[in-house]
Amino acid sequence: MSAAESPASAGRAARFRNTASVIDRTRTFFEEAHRRGLMAVYGHSGLGRAVSLTAGDRRGNTITDYVRCSYLGLDNHPAIVAGAITAVEEYGSLHWSCARTRLNFGLIGDLEGTLSQLFGARVIAYSTVMVANMGALPIIASGHLTEGQKPVMVFDRLAHASLAFHKPVVAQETQVETIPHSDLDALEQICRKHPVVAYVCDGVYSMGGFAPIKELLRLQEKYGLFLYIDDAHGISLFGNNGEGFVRSQLPPELGERTIVAASLGKGFGASGGMLMLGTVHQEALFRCYSLPHAFSASPNVAAVGAALASAKIHQTAELKLRQERLAERIAFFDKHIETDQRGALLPIRMIKVGDEFAAIKFAERLLDEGFYTSVTFFPTVAQGRSGIRICLTASHELSDLEQLCAKIACYEQEALTAA
Repeated sequence: MSAAESPASAGRAARFRNTASVIDRTRTFFEEAHRRGLMAVYGHSGLGRAVSLTAGDRRGNTITDYVRCSYLGLDNHPAIVAGAITAVEEYGSLHWSCARTRLNFGLIGDLEGTLSQLFGARVIAYSTVMVANMGALPIIASGHLTEGQKPVMVFDRLAHASLAFHKPVVAQETQVETIPHSDLDALEQICRKHPVVAYVCDGVYSMGGFAPIKELLRLQEKYGLFLYIDDAHGISLFGNNGEGFVRSQLPPELGERTIVAASLGKGFGASGGMLMLGTVHQEALFRCYSLPHAFSASPNVAAVGAALASAKIHQTAELKLRQERLAERIAFFDKHIETDQRGALLPIRMIKVGDEFAAIKFAERLLDEGFYTSVTFFPTVAQGRSGIRICLTASHELSDLEQLCAKIACYEQEALTAA
């Protein structure tokens, strides 16, 4: 324990980590999923969502991928691939091993300027969303974005692991609370008790569902609530410029109390992460004190070139066409399969199974039929609530999607009959 660390703060931080317990309780699930070839799958990308497997018992098989989160199907877009190649050739280098407070590729300045105009914010790009979160959350907790008052940091219970992982560090700075998923009453109660509160949540949740943005804005207006929202799964899918699920519902000016994190590697189709900031003050602090910015390197030049190429696509009619194709496939799936997410304009669907080993078997049967889906179990979801996650994209052929739905319906009927 450092001299500056009190026993109380050490205790607060410790209660947010339970790594040993999680490993002990879940190891058999992971081992079984690996044994059945559902995890650590290796392959070679083909057209659309096709993948040729290159290792394991299914080596040589071609499967249709429902795992990747490239919701608009941009991750193998020829222009984006060409953008990565051109950037490497132009700069003659892939990576500069230098902190961003020192030396930067000129190309990343171009990217941040382009994204700032595209999304109506002051954008800083990072190598991943997780490191963007790692840099942002301690700064918010410090109180330097809330007039010197440290906020109570409130995490949604289902906030993604890339957010929740940082709770112990944040707890060294300030009080940390966790509330039930999207429980606005619980959040408002905390706002009433404390002068400054920051809420940390996802815009679109990786297991389905979304944040109640309009209601959160109401709390912000009433109590000055600081919002930090990770829209990794919502970016590009909504908005005229693909600004995402969250940004498309916010005022034209982000202001002092809203920060949006997002991915450049999901719907956006490139690689990396970013923060959308609202003020010059915020940007100045982050460029000096955000840990990944101050002590790590920028996204590599291929990732930056790919992101610039994607940004160009976001400024054309192709973006709208891909958004419409995705919406069509979501509606098609919902017509055939009932889930808790039915009717939501979001591309993630969860097939509930329950038992962890039954879910693993379900996913294995789908893979044997040529459909690779994500089996999900604790700690990703609650124990006993395992299932199959399906990521729908604009690149999935309707004929292929029809076959997947038929298999799911068949397996679900078998399970009901057996019960």
